[in-house]
Amino acid sequence: MKRLLQTMSVSFFVVLITASFAFAAHATSAGGSFPYFHLGCLIMGGLTIISLKHRYEKIYLSEAVGSFALYAVLVSLFTAPVVEALRNIVS
Repeated sequence: MKRLLQTMSVSFFVVLITASFAFAAHATSAGGSFPYFHLGCLIMGGLTIISLKHRYEKIYLSEAVGSFALYAVLVSLFTAPVVEALRNIVS
């Protein structure tokens, strides 16, 4: 039961972060430039972490949540609005 509850917690966190990424990408993208590839990568990474958490019970809940949070930050760094902001800061 504990294993299922922890897997559900990780699943809830993955859905929450993915939905917030999609909302932020929609709010900052202009016209038809929504980053579908980035969203797909985020979904596939989340499914991978969820399946690893379900398969291996020695993975802590905080490790799974933390690794997905870091992965979401890494994916969001390569979206167009963040790249444009970094380009404006550098120049």
